[in-house]
Amino acid sequence: MGTGPNRTPEAPVNHPILDQIQELRAELAPGDAAPALVAALADGTAPRRVLGELAAQQHRIIRSDRRSLLALATRRADHPVGAWFATLAEGESAALRTLPALATACGLDSTAVAARPPLPGCQAYPAYLAWLALNGRPDAAAAALVANFTAWGDYCAAVGQALRRHYGFADEACAFFDHFARPATELEQQAAVALGPDRLDRPTLAAAREYGLLLQSYEHLFWDTLGVLDL
Repeated sequence: MGTGPNRTPEAPVNHPILDQIQELRAELAPGDAAPALVAALADGTAPRRVLGELAAQQHRIIRSDRRSLLALATRRADHPVGAWFATLAEGESAALRTLPALATACGLDSTAVAARPPLPGCQAYPAYLAWLALNGRPDAAAAALVANFTAWGDYCAAVGQALRRHYGFADEACAFFDHFARPATELEQQAAVALGPDRLDRPTLAAAREYGLLLQSYEHLFWDTLGVLDL
């Protein structure tokens, strides 16, 4: 669920894997309707307390996703895509450092964040990414993650703007969402270079489609779970 610093060369704009990733993204596109909670935050009608729960759940998610990405990096340590996964893990570390400011703005200290129990609907995404780290095709997992960057980034951009406009949050408290709202174009290009000069083969692309659909479903479940909490 994250992005990280840029390290590998950019892919040429006509890289065949970029074309496949763009096609995959179009297939997985969630459409025009954002999750209900994102829409409620965007118009300022969501309760402020839900943001504290979001921060607490993301604290668990980010730590888990970082370990999962490092496991994928280890599985492909002899291939450039392994370094790409490690770059994503660095991005998760950077995101984790922004969460205390968000929690503090919501009235939660580190003890309160740690005390919040995991919500199954919120933790389905990291559980599946952990499954992919052990059982999935790493190259297909990379393509699936890249294909889902845009939707997650768009939601984070909308929330970051809403927190400033409707909830009076300072920039520091919005940094978590700003981190993920940055365009992931370079990471996408880096993934194409790391995955190789040729198109992904049919089994890898089919697996990427399967992984991407589930990742997107679990991401929506995260928002939907928070959106129906009785706060």
